Amino acid sequence: MNTELLQKYIEGSSSETEKVTITKWLDSDPKHMKEFLALRKLHDITIWQTSLADKKIKKSSEKHSNRSWKYIYIEVFKIAAILLVAILISQYFLSEPSVKYPVAMQTINIPAGQRAEITLADGTKVWLNAKTTFTFPNQFSEKTREVKLDGEGFFEVTSNKSKPFIVKTEKYDIKVLGTKFNLMAYRGKGIFETSLLEGSVEVIKSGDSKDGIMIKPDEQIFEKNNRLVIVPIVHMNHFLWKEGIISFNDEIFPELVNKLELYFDLKIKVKNAKIMNYRCTGKFRTKDGVEHILKVLQLSNKFSFKIDDKLNIITIE
Repeated sequence: MNTELLQKYIEGSSSETEKVTITKWLDSDPKHMKEFLALRKLHDITIWQTSLADKKIKKSSEKHSNRSWKYIYIEVFKIAAILLVAILISQYFLSEPSVKYPVAMQTINIPAGQRAEITLADGTKVWLNAKTTFTFPNQFSEKTREVKLDGEGFFEVTSNKSKPFIVKTEKYDIKVLGTKFNLMAYRGKGIFETSLLEGSVEVIKSGDSKDGIMIKPDEQIFEKNNRLVIVPIVHMNHFLWKEGIISFNDEIFPELVNKLELYFDLKIKVKNAKIMNYRCTGKFRTKDGVEHILKVLQLSNKFSFKIDDKLNIITIE
């Protein structure tokens, strides 16, 4: 990043476009934040020392106007020496890998019909589905790696036996060391489902200090009637949402409606009672939109629909 651009940002004189550019740059790599903080520290020290120098020279001029310029030169050399030390300190901050900065929490909100992929400070990769809120720190603590999820995410967790990775949701916490799993936990929707592909996962009730329930690879755990149930993973196609694909595997129409409402942030009213017994199978790209999905489903199921864009409601008859 251009040093002059960072300096403008620190001084508060950068434009809105420059602010956006710098913010994205800071979020893209922890090393960028490290470089920024070091430059900010140098800037603050410089301002403080310059202010101090002005006061000293002014005071010297008022009280001792008969002193020679030699005294002023000595003061200037002192200031220069202090600034040199400040520069050396900034270089130390930039090169020293063990420097620690305050933990800052960041939150990402994924809108309907969209998805995102991010890499955390420890190298863990996370894919976030539509209507998902994900909160994570810019750096993890020495003992644990904790994040929060409201929605759906797919995790490839970097292994670290001494520092467990914990995903907190509304009702349950998922604790892992290094693994691949899919987690669906939308707040207020009554949905909780964890599917394990590699490694091991422990599901713990939020606020409970007791040991949780362990599941094995190719197993899925979900909540039913306030109880956790473990079953084998039957359909791997569900995880294609990472690639922007919605998959339905012999699902009854009410389940399909729930997914469409969730992913596209709309309301679907079904007035045709017969259609509630229809079962649907297929794969659709999210970017094609809900109208395209319904038109394809019409080819094998008898129903009609109309869209109210103002109220954001689809009525199926």
